Amino acid sequence: MDNSPAWRRIVFAVIVCVLVALGAYLIGPVAHRGGPPAHRHAAASAPTRSASPPPLAAASPSTGPPDIYRWLPFTSAGLAAAASAATRFGNAYGTYSYTENARTYGGSLQAVTSAPLVQQIEDAYSAPGVSSVRTSGKQVAVGAASIVSIRAFGPSSLTFIVRVAQKITGTSGLTRQTTEYSVTLTDTSMSWQVSSVELASVGNS
Repeated sequence: MDNSPAWRRIVFAVIVCVLVALGAYLIGPVAHRGGPPAHRHAAASAPTRSASPPPLAAASPSTGPPDIYRWLPFTSAGLAAAASAATRFGNAYGTYSYTENARTYGGSLQAVTSAPLVQQIEDAYSAPGVSSVRTSGKQVAVGAASIVSIRAFGPSSLTFIVRVAQKITGTSGLTRQTTEYSVTLTDTSMSWQVSSVELASVGNS
């Protein structure tokens, strides 16, 4: 074989041409296969647009809660006045001092209590067994009343369950007690007055 420089140059040129042709063959199909892979992926993953759902019919405007007082024998103002009177009664009923007599204690109830009931409460307050315990123990009580619920109502009456929490101080120290009462009020056309009181556990018909 001729190993002259001229021959070696010819062989090198032939090898270069073969490599260029092979590269063109390998690269060509990729360059003409429907665009770059990234573009194909984007086209394949693009979401299809679905038809818009039909618009919902507009909801009718709310008419608000029903006026329950149309079905009751009293107005909202009447209910508030009765509840206020029941609370005032509970506050006074649970508040007393060993230094005051039955008439003084009953006087604190008169503004919201019927006269017959005031008399009954005074009689119970001055009962020997009750008054002696209060006096010997030097008891002073402060009551705080709250409405728990409505038990019953009629054309001119309302009965509440009233919770009376008391702080009682005396020779034995400080004690606390809570009692629930059934308190019935009667509409006198001028104001609500308490006409009956008893323990809630007893009930009130």
